[in-house]
Amino acid sequence: MPITIQQLTQWKEQGRPIVALTATDYAIAQLLDQGGVDLILVGDSLGMVVLGYDTTLPVTLEEMIHHAKAVRRGVKNALMVVDLPFLTYQESPTQALKSAGKIIKETGAQAVKIEGGYPIMAETVARLVTAGIPVLGHVGLTPQSVHQLGFKKQGKTPEAAERILSEAMALEHAGAFGVVLEHIPPELAQNITQTLSIPTIGIGAGLHCDGQILVTHDLLGISDKQPPFVKVYANLRQQIVSAVEKYGTDVRERDFPEEA
Repeated sequence: MPITIQQLTQWKEQGRPIVALTATDYAIAQLLDQGGVDLILVGDSLGMVVLGYDTTLPVTLEEMIHHAKAVRRGVKNALMVVDLPFLTYQESPTQALKSAGKIIKETGAQAVKIEGGYPIMAETVARLVTAGIPVLGHVGLTPQSVHQLGFKKQGKTPEAAERILSEAMALEHAGAFGVVLEHIPPELAQNITQTLSIPTIGIGAGLHCDGQILVTHDLLGISDKQPPFVKVYANLRQQIVSAVEKYGTDVRERDFPEEA
């Protein structure tokens, strides 16, 4: 049965952790779905792990839609969320509504994700939710603000922690169904999780979030480098290189194809 936003809230109340991963294509999406992942995010991290950019900033709305359509074809059960890329929603709630509406209409995703807290992002979330578009928030380390924040842990001072907590609360008040907490101290993530009635999904934010998400390319060891908080569950990068090298050897030595 397809997973719903309401189920995520129920799981928070029940203490049942939410499992989330990213997908960018049909094949991986199908495997994640078969593996029982609850939430699949078509993240703008695809700009780095698929398209080869140094940051997520160059990713376009059209590129997100292209990949999201492929992911949708592979997903039967997981809740599918798509990132709004940089400068497709920050200008105004009206711009955000047009971008989010285009994603929902063209990809079949159930929700979108935006980065940042209050005041403008809370207003944007409220506009989208009022229009019937579910929104997943994202606070802490927000990669679209890389030139302002860098790729480093956020919320380490009392003032920064209070700001992130306030942003998360503003997103919940605006109608977000959940919030991603990225690369913040575990004690801050725990405080936010206990304060909010909506689910928190952590990435580099400790054990006490309502769920966890990783970039699948990092989890599988395909990325050439991973953030410090990633646990690598397989080394597919080396396995793929080894398989290609073996194929190359077989071809050069005329051991492939076999005569049979």
